[in-house]
Amino acid sequence: MSIQKLQTSVIIIGAGPAGASASFFLSKYEIPHVVIEKETFPRDKVCGDACSGKTALVINRANSGWLDEILKDTNNFLPSWGITFVAPNGKGIDIPFMAQKTAETKPPGFTAKRLAFDNFLFNKMPSPYCTIIQNTKVANIEKSNDEIFVTAQQGENQYEITGNLIIGADGDKSIVRKKFLNGNASPKAYAVGLRAYYKGITGMNTENFIELHFLPEMLPGYFWIFPLPNNMANVGVGVLSGVVRDKKINLREQMLFAIKNNPNIAPRFANAELTDKIQGWGLPLAMERQPISGDNYILTGDAASLIDPFSGEGIGNAMYSSMLAAAAIKECKKQNNYSAEFLKQKYDDLLYKRLGDEFRISAALQRLCRYSWLFNFVVNKASKSPSLKNTISSMFTDMDLRDQLRKPSFYLKILLNK
Repeated sequence: MSIQKLQTSVIIIGAGPAGASASFFLSKYEIPHVVIEKETFPRDKVCGDACSGKTALVINRANSGWLDEILKDTNNFLPSWGITFVAPNGKGIDIPFMAQKTAETKPPGFTAKRLAFDNFLFNKMPSPYCTIIQNTKVANIEKSNDEIFVTAQQGENQYEITGNLIIGADGDKSIVRKKFLNGNASPKAYAVGLRAYYKGITGMNTENFIELHFLPEMLPGYFWIFPLPNNMANVGVGVLSGVVRDKKINLREQMLFAIKNNPNIAPRFANAELTDKIQGWGLPLAMERQPISGDNYILTGDAASLIDPFSGEGIGNAMYSSMLAAAAIKECKKQNNYSAEFLKQKYDDLLYKRLGDEFRISAALQRLCRYSWLFNFVVNKASKSPSLKNTISSMFTDMDLRDQLRKPSFYLKILLNK
């Protein structure tokens, strides 16, 4: 057995979108770092495969040319211009992400299989400041004084890595989180999702709107259809773990039942083909603020439980949090201060200042989705009122407008047609 000893500034665990984004910005700041990834790229990751405007924003800030590369690769990436909401009563409304666009307007979001998207990001990571170690399992993490020590195993090779700070970008089963927060996560903050790939689904929106179907039997969760290139689609369901447990729901059976029997969904799957097995994963939701950093460590993405409670968005929040984490580490290095107090100020407080209102509103919307009559009411009204439809469309970019959804006065105005 050979032992390799590495000294660096930052150790990143995980090379998915969160880890890759942290690496991009650390390289921009000329901060040396080592990335440890347990698998070998390209590798798959079970996910909904939808990338929001937040994803595009981070990619643009990392390198303005990368988004153009993505949009030109039509074999792997599909631009998306909006979202379709289908209420429990089966009535749907199409909500564009932006009210107006020109021929030069870039799509606000896109869809891509994680196999392709993560590999794209991974291939952008190499830099003079980045050392990547794949197919390597973290065996131990220790903290002593103001340093982090990581022991990792790669076949017969062992790595002993020392750094000032460690980033946990290793998903919902984060070993960094378990080490420093004793694995704490409220079961109420978790949902479970299933994903399948289908080919040949009919009735897709011409502008590749992603679809959320709020079926009565799945509330406050939903069934989704996200279009992908090459006549493919990511199809799945996401439901709170507590609901699954309390109602003894078999998610796989329920998902297949909707595909076979739901009057809005089944005809579109008449000639569709399941191209891969149905797979599940955990969704750590941002239901309430919790610590996401401490002495010499930072958690990002799913490891920090940053999935949107209403939409289920995880990729954009993971990349955005890692961008902020890298900026915080830049300040840490400048001040030679990696303390919990300093990181809370430079990372936790800033992240929740930027995303906290969004999380709170989404958590409230998730709770409102339990009331199918209310969802039916809003969609019925919006389908008849262009102004209300435009208002809902604006809520995707205007958080003050989105906050109105939490207030009874909003629904009273709809009732009174104001």
